[in-house]
Amino acid sequence: MRISTLLGTGAAVTATAVAGSAATTPEVKADWYERLSKPPYQPPPQVFPVVWPALYTDIAVVSASAIDELHARGESGKQRSYIVALIVNLLLNAGWSWVFFKGRRFGSSAVVSAALAASSADLARRAIAVRGARAVPLVLYPLWCTFATVLSGHIAILNRRR
Repeated sequence: MRISTLLGTGAAVTATAVAGSAATTPEVKADWYERLSKPPYQPPPQVFPVVWPALYTDIAVVSASAIDELHARGESGKQRSYIVALIVNLLLNAGWSWVFFKGRRFGSSAVVSAALAASSADLARRAIAVRGARAVPLVLYPLWCTFATVLSGHIAILNRRR
């Protein structure tokens, strides 16, 4: 894997994390969020700062290796397609935080989360098609996003009158 590719994917996921955090961090301490009805299976707040950096690292590393492998194979069309899929995925990722936390649009956030889960599954599929078993850890990302979709949908139902 080329360091320049890893720096590029690392910068992209870092920008996503910063954008999402800008929407999330002040709001998780706000009164409205504390009063929000949440399902009993919502993870404790300490889980999120552990899970997301691990997932972001995985996205950056697996994506960089897939992009470089496609480059090495001379498959520039597939390489461009992977990069576009990654960018769309990261926009959905950061966008969810803005829809949920800043917009307080819980139903809409469930829809964005579902799109993110589908996009994450597609990204994992693409990476596995290129890297095989070495890309399997990326499957954790759509699994987490699917759980987040269920959680977002449940929060939307519990708070539909707000």
